Amino acid sequence: ALSLGVVFSVQAAQDPNQFVEQIANQTLDAVKQNPGARSGNIGDINAIVNQYLMPHVNFERTTRLATGQPWRQATAQQKSALTNAFKGTLVRTYSGAFKNVNNSTTIKLLPFRGDANSNDVVVRSNIVTANGPTSVDYRLEKAGDGWKVYDFSVEGIWLVQNYRNQFADQINKGGIDGLIKSLTR
Repeated sequence: ALSLGVVFSVQAAQDPNQFVEQIANQTLDAVKQNPGARSGNIGDINAIVNQYLMPHVNFERTTRLATGQPWRQATAQQKSALTNAFKGTLVRTYSGAFKNVNNSTTIKLLPFRGDANSNDVVVRSNIVTANGPTSVDYRLEKAGDGWKVYDFSVEGIWLVQNYRNQFADQINKGGIDGLIKSLTR
């Protein structure tokens, strides 16, 4: 049985590929072990994503990058509300990636390109299912002694850029408050 109180430690000294591999496999294993998640229950999948993936995401940076220039004019309260609203969207996005997991699903990390000692790196992977591989890449930043994810791509579509276009449209229509409202519907 999956213990929701278990917290897995991710060693800070790991290289970026090891970091992504560990959190991705912990999440995948949790989905495989949870009957509700395996059957596609989005509530169970959301709980697993919140427990295993979300602690390793820099929501503030992701939200700031997706919002672009208007972030600078937002109040501290708006920034907080927007970050929290976007977190809900990200949980649903990440959760959707795990809806079709079965016992044969694996995550394969591709060879790392670049300098693992850099403060900003991209880790490339494939989620392999019976239907074939799906490319999932992660942008990571150094955070203290460890790593945080701040952007990811599925089949070449980067989350931040995709949402930046949508956010700009919402901000043009109703400002930051309109964007927050649209994300909390």
